Amino acid sequence: MSNPRVVVVTGASRGIGQAIAEAFVANGDTVAALSRTGEAPEGVQGYAADVADAAAVDAAFTAIEKDLGPVEVLVANAGLTRDGLLMRMSDEDFDTVVDVNLKGTFHVVRRASKGMIRLRRGRIVMIGSVVGLYGGSGQVNYSASKAALVGMARSITRELGGRGITANVVAPGFIETQMTAVLPDDTQKAYKAAIPAARFGQVEEVAGVVRFLASDAAAYVSGAVIPVDGGLGMGH
Repeated sequence: MSNPRVVVVTGASRGIGQAIAEAFVANGDTVAALSRTGEAPEGVQGYAADVADAAAVDAAFTAIEKDLGPVEVLVANAGLTRDGLLMRMSDEDFDTVVDVNLKGTFHVVRRASKGMIRLRRGRIVMIGSVVGLYGGSGQVNYSASKAALVGMARSITRELGGRGITANVVAPGFIETQMTAVLPDDTQKAYKAAIPAARFGQVEEVAGVVRFLASDAAAYVSGAVIPVDGGLGMGH
C-alpha cells in the first residue's frame, strides 16, 4: 500500500459511489464524500454540496483541505438520469442532467486540480457509462453528458499530464444497484442476453478499476476510457 492519501468521491452515499469510497477506506486512505445531503458511508467524512453549484463545491473543498489536507485523488461519480424519448424530452430534463453530470464534474475537477497542480501529482477519475459511446434509447441527455467526459479527460490530460496528474474515464455497463434492481425481470433477461458475460456487474468490480487508476501502478495511464461492462460496449 502507498502512503495514505486524501480522496474525494462525489455521489458516495449509495451504489457505485459508496463502493468506491469504501474501497479507498479499505486501502487506508482518508476519504471525503460530497453529496447534496452530506451523508456518507461508515469511515467516510461527509460534506454537503450540490456539484452543480460552483460556490458550494468551492466551499466544500476548502473545508476538506482545512480538515484533512490536500486532495490527491478525485472520483467524480455524482450523476442522475431523466430518461425520455427525444421528441418528448423537455429542456428542463436535458439541462438538469447536463448540469449535474457534466457541469458538476467540471466544477469538482476544476477545484480539485488547483491543489493537485501545487502538489505536482494527482489522480482524476470520472465515472462515465457504456451508453456514453454505445448510445441508449431514451437517453439522449444522459449519454451526451457521459460522452462529453471523454473529451474532458483527454483535454485535462493534455493540459496537466506534465505535472504528474492523470485523468481517466471508467465506463460501467449494467451494474447491480438499486437502479437495476427495479427493472422488470423480462427487461433484465433481455439486457443480460446482450452482455457477453451474461450477468450484471458488481459495484466492487467498478471500485477495483477506480482504485487501480488512482494507484502508482497506473501513473502512465491517462486519457483512457476503461469499460467495466462485461463486454457489452466492445469497440465503442
